Amino acid sequence: MYPIQSPRHLTRRQLLQWSGLSGMGLLLGGCGATLFSDRLNQVVEPLNQTVEELLLRPDSPVPEFPISAIEPDKLLINTFDVTPQIDPTTFRLTLNGEVNYPMQLSMAELQTMPLTSMVIRHVCVEGWAAIVQWGGVRLRDLATLVQPKPGVRYVYFESADGYYESWDLASSLHPQTLMVYQKNGEPLSVDNGAPIRLASPIKLGYKQSKWVTRIFFTNHLLSQKGYWEDRGYEWFAGL
Repeated sequence: MYPIQSPRHLTRRQLLQWSGLSGMGLLLGGCGATLFSDRLNQVVEPLNQTVEELLLRPDSPVPEFPISAIEPDKLLINTFDVTPQIDPTTFRLTLNGEVNYPMQLSMAELQTMPLTSMVIRHVCVEGWAAIVQWGGVRLRDLATLVQPKPGVRYVYFESADGYYESWDLASSLHPQTLMVYQKNGEPLSVDNGAPIRLASPIKLGYKQSKWVTRIFFTNHLLSQKGYWEDRGYEWFAGL
């Protein structure tokens, strides 16, 4: 028999996997949605979200890797029908919703803000992972500029290709949640989400939107939670 680990030594991922509350455990056979799985998700997803929110440490950084650990060829690029071509000189990132100071920021303005760089593991729900260096602006610094109003609990991300995503506010304000414009020390490429994308070590890859054009702060989780979540994937998707 294997020794039983003390709870204080369990990782967040282990606890979710062993409790059956991980994202893949709820997919029930992939993306195919059956009446049974839909109903089960309606029951289990609120519990799943509650457990993952309790496990989240909003101000505790995830351990990072040295630059020597970067795996430049392992970050796969999911190919869809549309790869938007955005002129970075005219691009504006819109930040609005339930905030005191809605604004639009150019790439030049974003790049004058403090640059945060991190080397983290990007984990895909499909089972692969890659260690990547991302560089950009902390989302919490952008939130400081627009000042979300009391009661805001969620943050939506809209992308130029029609992709949409939503996060809980605590995960959005985590110190390693970035809006990035660099990958492995170089300008972000279009296929990786240029001019700016979302990156964080605390969420699965499908939560990390590319080609972000709008960040929207809101009090309520809308009926459309996210592109893949609306097709059966777990909403919180924490690591």
